[in-house]
Amino acid sequence: MRSQRIDRHRRFHLQDQRLNPLPLDLAAIGGLLLLSAFFSGSETALTAASRPWIHLHAARGDRRALRVQRLLDRREQMISAILLGNNLVNILASALATRALIERFGGAGVLYATVVMTLLVLVFAEILPKTVAIRHADRIAPWVAIPIAPLVTLLTPLTMVVGAVFRLGGRLGRAASTGRTAREELRGAIELAATAGVRRRDRNMLRSVLDLDHVTVRSVMVPRVRMLTLDASQPTDVLASEVLRNPYTRYPVWEDERENIIGILHARKLFMRIQQMGEAKSIDIREVLDEPWYVPDVTTLAHQLDSFRARQTPMALVVDEYGALEGLVTLKDILEDIVGDIPDEFDPVRTLPQPETDQSVIVPGDTSVRDLNRRYDWQLPTDGAPTIAGLVIDEAEELPEEGAEVQVPGFAVQVLRKDGARLVRLRLRPNAQLQ
Repeated sequence: MRSQRIDRHRRFHLQDQRLNPLPLDLAAIGGLLLLSAFFSGSETALTAASRPWIHLHAARGDRRALRVQRLLDRREQMISAILLGNNLVNILASALATRALIERFGGAGVLYATVVMTLLVLVFAEILPKTVAIRHADRIAPWVAIPIAPLVTLLTPLTMVVGAVFRLGGRLGRAASTGRTAREELRGAIELAATAGVRRRDRNMLRSVLDLDHVTVRSVMVPRVRMLTLDASQPTDVLASEVLRNPYTRYPVWEDERENIIGILHARKLFMRIQQMGEAKSIDIREVLDEPWYVPDVTTLAHQLDSFRARQTPMALVVDEYGALEGLVTLKDILEDIVGDIPDEFDPVRTLPQPETDQSVIVPGDTSVRDLNRRYDWQLPTDGAPTIAGLVIDEAEELPEEGAEVQVPGFAVQVLRKDGARLVRLRLRPNAQLQ
């Protein structure tokens, strides 16, 4: 009786071995590892693919790019579905390996299976596919999206449950996603591109475009002391000669005192009137003046650009909160803040010098802080005075004497030349050079 039971057990065991041979187990484990590698690579490719590149090709009608974009629009569901699929095949592969090795090595098979599967999953199902995917994300993403899209749809009920549990756990995902704006992502991409060899000029232009909503006209205006204005009490022929001697097309005209601007003189309008009248002396200058346009100094560059477009005039006078004249701003001033200097045949050439051997730089006091930051990749504060002389006075909280040294954030600034109350020439030296 006992021998019959032993024979029956041996026949069952032999039958089980015929049904589950080692090659079949290895083939199943290999197939599951390939699926795991596919899921891992798909996750990396889809999340690392360039969103602007995908959006551009989707807008052009590329069906594969459009499929990727739809998946990225359901980012949480996509990642949840991929992770569910990946974990499922990894668990199944580990279970098959454990069973096969236990049958051959007994209890030690559990340890063998753990070591072997850990190495196989790490190397062939994680590191290798993710490395390949991240190097060729834009090319791989459209292809892996084909099978991933129906998988996401199939696993939607499960991913919805996972999402609900996650939201109940503290809404961490929502806090992370809403804390980052598209503008911040663009700015981060620009800074990242700087390390990839993008030209400084291109980087500065992109930064300036993003700053249009924050920088005010006070930062780019021509200050009152540098404005070229005309005295309305002068004879018109004298004013015409003054216009001919200068390269500008529009001139603020004042009466009684320089801050009392009564209008803007357009050179073409003046000379057309002279041509009509035959001479300049008989012309009343007030007849050819345009009404002055005043804007507050806190107006952003983006808003001022829109205003220039709406009013179809490229110049405005800048006033402070008390209505006092501070300067003037033109369309060219704003464009130069974005693209850099736009010289013409009449403009004097103003170039910032190369740093000296100790990395110090000597500049005029009326140099724009933003120009210094762009030229030398500095981080001088731009939320205060628009010029380096103004920044020095703000930091010193007094008018420094000639030869004095003032500390501004990151720099020591020495006053080399002073003309009355005006700081004419300054030397900037990074603080690191003082140590």
